[in-house]
Order: sequence, then structure tokens, then C-alpha cells
Amino acid sequence: MNPLKMQDIHIRDPFVLVHEGKYYMYGTRGHTCWGEATGFDVYVSDDLKNWSEPQACFENDGSFWADRHYWAPEVHQWNDAFYMFASFKHPDVCRGTAILRAENPKGPFLPHSDGPVTPREWECLDGTFYVSKAGKPYMVFCHEWLQAVDGEVCAVELTEDLRAAANKPFLLFRASEAEWGKPVQHSTGMSGWVTDGPFLWRTTDGTLLCLWASFSESGYTQAVAVSDNGDIDGKFHQSAPLFMKDGGHGMIFRSLDDQLYLTLHTPNTTPQERPHLYPVTEQGTRLVLLKR
Repeated sequence: MNPLKMQDIHIRDPFVLVHEGKYYMYGTRGHTCWGEATGFDVYVSDDLKNWSEPQACFENDGSFWADRHYWAPEVHQWNDAFYMFASFKHPDVCRGTAILRAENPKGPFLPHSDGPVTPREWECLDGTFYVSKAGKPYMVFCHEWLQAVDGEVCAVELTEDLRAAANKPFLLFRASEAEWGKPVQHSTGMSGWVTDGPFLWRTTDGTLLCLWASFSESGYTQAVAVSDNGDIDGKFHQSAPLFMKDGGHGMIFRSLDDQLYLTLHTPNTTPQERPHLYPVTEQGTRLVLLKR
């Protein structure tokens, strides 16, 4: 069977894990992103150009608590295992990020946390993993604009085993703090400012960046916030957006040949969205897209 190219892969919210000489790409299944869903796939590559067929790495066997909106799977290695942070929804349960566990990047991932790790009374999404300078595990996530109106990016310390929150969440920043941001309107008529897809990246000079996504006049936008003390408890201020061409929910990874890449989905329209890779470089405290 011929390998897949990026344009053949219909996912949103792409995430790439580099492990033992291979690339593992996860994402929201495009064909079930807005309705009932059952799981997630992983695509494997040796060169970032040719990808395997999708291999199911998590499937609901009927016992999982959520039945729809399976969004934004990320896989992070912690201690001796791999942990998937992903968002889920059930009509009777607030949207939230749960944590699953596997022995290797291909899965199978099994439920690890007792339901969502995000606050049960909050509508939340897009949890990502972060380890502080002191070695403490955290999850950074979005308090959804549909409930918060001015979408929030928050953080919460996790227990060492990543099964639960260790403390109460705290605010990093709000969507409206970005001067370029544009409020959006929901089908119900309410309007507000969106926060999506946080991802933490530490530059070689120690600067801590929080990638996140929202909307500007040019559509879906890949934003960047900067911590003033290089850690999760710092004050975050908004930097210039990284990508303003109707693409976002991105993350940064370093390739096997030491090139930094931004991966995101664009356009932000179903069913046209596809994962894309853009080489980037660090310039001091900033990330800059490289011209191809």
C-alpha cells in the first residue's frame, strides 16, 4: 500500500511525538469531529513526508464516559509510560480533558484518570502537558468561551501519577488580551472570545512560550504568549501571532535532523482541514516562520 502524504490525512489539531527515530502524529478525526465519535488514530513516519495508514490507538469499547467530540489528542512521555491528553463530551457531563495511558506511542491507550481532570463544573478543552522548572507536572487547558465568554487559558498542577488535579486551577491569560483578537458569534446568538489549543515550548534561552489559537480578521490564528519569568507561574503577555492565514491549534517539535517545525491544521473549515508542517527558528525569545 502506498504511503500517505499530509494532504491525504484528514485530521484537526495535529500533534507530533518524536520517539526512537520515528514520528507519531495524532489528531481529531475529521469525519467525526463535530458529532458522535469513538476514538483516535496514530500515523507513523520516518521522514515527515510519507505516513502510514491510520492505526487506531484508542477506541471506546462501550464503557468510556464520553460519546462525542473526541478532540485534540496529545501524547507525552512521563516516567515509564505514554500519556494521552484529550478532550471529550457527553450530553450530561461538561466537556473536559481526560488522561489515558499506554506502554508505547501506538497504544492501545486506556483510561487513566477518573473522568475529566478539568473542573467538573467547567466546560473545558484542549489540555496539554507541562513540567515546571521544579519538575512538577501540570496541565494547561482552556476554559471554553461558551461558558466563560472571554475564553481563558488556565493551568492546574497534577498528581505525580497524572491521575488527578493536585490543586485548584489558576488563570494564565484571557483571549481578549490579544489586541488582534476578534469576537465570534455562536449559533445561539451569544458572542465571545475564543481560546483553543494551548501548547508550551521552552526556547533554548529559557523563555517559556504558550502557543494558543483564536480568531482575527484573517480567520483562525496561531497566537503566542510569553511568560515573564520562564515558568508557569509567571505573568503571560501576548506576542505577535505566528500564523494568521486561517490555521491554528498548533504545536512545536524538533525533528530528527534538528529542525524545529510548527504543525497546525489549515484551513479551519470542515472537511477541507489538513495538517501542515512549517519550519520555524528561534530568534531570541521569538519563534519565526522560515520561508520555503
